[in-house]
Parts: sequence; structure tokens; C-alpha cells
Amino acid sequence: MKNIIRELRAENGWSQAHLADLLNVSRQTINAIETGKYDPSLPLAFAISKLFSQSIETIFTPEESE
Repeated sequence: MKNIIRELRAENGWSQAHLADLLNVSRQTINAIETGKYDPSLPLAFAISKLFSQSIETIFTPEESE
């Protein structure tokens, strides 16, 4: 799943560690989500959506199939 979390985080001037603190997850979790190695749980996706005041569909988009 693709996401724009890195871009949203940069717009706010937040580090991965700060975003992780805001969401009560580890910095490693934020890194894994940003790099596409981990898809967040639905509750975490909703929390991210609320934090950035964006819809889940705006932040997360499915990968195009080949």
C-alpha cells in the first residue's frame, strides 16, 4: 500500500519520533509504514487520518497490480 505520510510529516516539520509519540507507536513503526514494509492496523490508519485531517483514502492508496 502506498502512502503520503512522509510528505504530510514533512509539511508539519515533524520527525518520525515526534509522529510516533503523537500516535503512541514506535519510530520504527512509522519508518516501516512510510517505506511500505508495514500496513497500519485500521485503528492506527484512522488515528493517522484524524491527526492530519485527511481522509484515509487520501493518505493510503492501494498498489497498482501488474
